[in-house]
Amino acid sequence: MQYDLKSKTPAQLKELVESLGGKGFLAKYLFSFIHTKNVRDINEITPVSKPLREKLISDGWGISCPQIIEKFEDSDGTVKYLFEFDDSGRVEAVLLIDGDRKTVCISTQIGCALACEFCATGKMKFKRNLSSGEIVGQIYAIEADSGKINNVVYMGMGEPFLNYDATMDSVRILNSADGRNIGIRHITVSTCGLANKIEKFSEEDISPRLAISLHAADDTTRNILMPINKKFPLKRLSDAIKNYQLNTGNRVTFEYIMIKGINDTQRHAESLIKYLRPFKCNVNLIEYNPHSGCEYQPSSRNALNRFADNLRDEGIETVIRFKRGQNIKAACGQLGADWLEKK
Repeated sequence: MQYDLKSKTPAQLKELVESLGGKGFLAKYLFSFIHTKNVRDINEITPVSKPLREKLISDGWGISCPQIIEKFEDSDGTVKYLFEFDDSGRVEAVLLIDGDRKTVCISTQIGCALACEFCATGKMKFKRNLSSGEIVGQIYAIEADSGKINNVVYMGMGEPFLNYDATMDSVRILNSADGRNIGIRHITVSTCGLANKIEKFSEEDISPRLAISLHAADDTTRNILMPINKKFPLKRLSDAIKNYQLNTGNRVTFEYIMIKGINDTQRHAESLIKYLRPFKCNVNLIEYNPHSGCEYQPSSRNALNRFADNLRDEGIETVIRFKRGQNIKAACGQLGADWLEKK
């Protein structure tokens, strides 16, 4: 298969169909069959004429479908999926179940180029970007295995904004009323702080939620934890977030992994409070999840609770995200840890 119909947004499919001499409305049948019926064979899309189907196939078009290679289940209900694509590239995605609420954490790249100190995926290095079809395909495969998904978070392997176009196309595909029709406020895109892409994101005609992986509010600490901070330091990031909120009016979620002795002191809490004052935001404090590729240790529960209380006392909405999926290396920062250990 040379080209993937699953990667096309409704508008792109319409353009493709018309370029092949077909009526534009036929694109809706292609899109609906692929994204609601999970059709994998173009010839099964029978409302589209046989000549047009044959033309698509002869031109190298097909429908991608990532394969579930392995499934890992934690006692806390977390499920991790290992996917393989046509070129043997592999990623992991995670299903979080909370009552009737199912959230899937999906990947946008094989590996990651940003090399954050605390993250196993960053130790793998960058292999390639995923297509939008490969991104949404993770969700469809998980739904087929575990039932309807309520929320999608782009917080798996890779940096979504380094695969910007495919990420945004996948959001449009998921949100389309002709497809899965996942509400835009049920989709969250997380970034390590690429200020230029946040500015671009603020100008889109579609506005999923934005999460920022911050993890430190002073440049000295953040430079150590997240090398991307040297390119986009905190002041530059702050300006981009202000611009984003001015353009969209949307709240921003800040993610902050708590690492013992590194970013969890009273001084760090005060720096974070000062940094967040200009923003309409909430904070997720995340227990650090150890893996063999890093010597950091998680903050104590007491330190975590004190840190949270400091933020709440200043009126900052704060939630502590306790470890989930750690036994299967599915927790934040652990994706790819199994591969590192095997190396």
